Amino acid sequence: MKETPIKYFINPEVKMENNAVQELHRLLEVNETIETLKKHAPDYFSDPDARVLEVAITPDFHKGSGIPVGTTLFTRGFVLPQAIGNDINCGMRLYVTDLNEEQIRTHLDAIERNIRHVFFEGGRNIPMTRYMREKMFMEGLIGILDSHQEAGGEGIWHYYNEKQQEQDLNHVNRMGSFLAESAIGLDAFLGPAGLSRDAQIGSLGGGNHFFEIQTVRKVHQGSIASQWGLKEGQVVLMIHTGSVSLGHHSGALIREMLKHMYPASLKHPDNGIYPLPLSERFAPQWNMFWNLLHNAANFAFANRLMLGLMMYKSISDVLGEFEHRLLYDAPHNYLWQERLEQVDGFLHRKGSCTAKSAEQMMGTPFQYTGEPVFIPGSMGSHSYILSGLGNRESLFSASHGAGRALSRGDAVKVDDVRFREFLGQFRVINPIDPKRADLRGRSDILKKWEEELKKEAPYAYKDITPVIESHVDHGMASIVAEVAPIATVKG
Repeated sequence: MKETPIKYFINPEVKMENNAVQELHRLLEVNETIETLKKHAPDYFSDPDARVLEVAITPDFHKGSGIPVGTTLFTRGFVLPQAIGNDINCGMRLYVTDLNEEQIRTHLDAIERNIRHVFFEGGRNIPMTRYMREKMFMEGLIGILDSHQEAGGEGIWHYYNEKQQEQDLNHVNRMGSFLAESAIGLDAFLGPAGLSRDAQIGSLGGGNHFFEIQTVRKVHQGSIASQWGLKEGQVVLMIHTGSVSLGHHSGALIREMLKHMYPASLKHPDNGIYPLPLSERFAPQWNMFWNLLHNAANFAFANRLMLGLMMYKSISDVLGEFEHRLLYDAPHNYLWQERLEQVDGFLHRKGSCTAKSAEQMMGTPFQYTGEPVFIPGSMGSHSYILSGLGNRESLFSASHGAGRALSRGDAVKVDDVRFREFLGQFRVINPIDPKRADLRGRSDILKKWEEELKKEAPYAYKDITPVIESHVDHGMASIVAEVAPIATVKG
């Protein structure tokens, strides 16, 4: 059995975690599973050379839940659904505005009240018909563009500009639209024929997901920044979230399908990782997988769009109309069919994003700049906007963040003085408002509020500076601009 080459794109200043390396090697035991299947079930794979061909590790590499975050895999003859995780199409979306930092800070209290109401206190108001939801799940952002009129401009749809959204499709990876034949297992979610509301669309989710109002602190490449409409002192809006519960729904169905496919006569893999072969024998399962994957991915694109409109409402109700132009939206938990050196295969990205060169982006708005890459720092710290350089060795990939330094359990135990310093410096908006009069004396609720913030505080994450430097040193991406938070919204 051939060894799978693993390439690390990490500077010495970035700490390499042994548990993440161990998790990666355990994941790659899938090659042993494939050899076992070839021996005992010769018709399982159509491609006799099916295996994991390459692995690239990005600078934010750290332990995940069975799959290390910051891993890109290139496979031949099969896909590994578990190698992209449950939060299918978790990704980043960034808007460029014509607002400046002073405008936001002067009215931040009023904006915070609006955000809290719209995001957490029943002000979301995203009505959709069953037909609209079907179009969303099966056609993504194009489906929404084709069906949004059914909402009659009610609620958040008042802020949906058809002409602008049509233009924005070119600023979304694959136009935010993956075609599916059906919406599998989602009948209850699709709802009645008429307008109805649900608790899923427009949801940030938990963990490291966020929506941040940021200001451009420093421009590093004036030419590209100018083409992208970025300048110092300007306000940008950054979203990091995915398919939330819909991704877990698809992921659970896919895992059950993979287990049932596996030969009953064989011991199941010790690492719990199951390959899905590209073969005539398993054509129904193959088609079901792509439908489930696309359902969740389309929802994630729509979810980020709705969150962007929700923030526009929250700010414009205070400051009036403002420019709200999409720079880019792209996944960092997804799967792409690619052809590399005459080999047709599948690029799996878990916590890594695409970072293609200008040449690879021909025919898009980024054919002279390279693909936009967003690498957020931890909550309250600086984030970076970069342009992809199309590094073949890194499988055209870059990091999706700084990477954790402390587990969520350890982060909760950090000294309270350090946590109070963080709270004093940054504005964090989440479902619990500790200033509310009715929460005084509710130590149970306030303790839970503190614990959730501690899990995602800056000291729980690695310093982003060496992570960014690793991208530059290894020719993965170049820095365009540095942004700092004004306010962070957490789910």
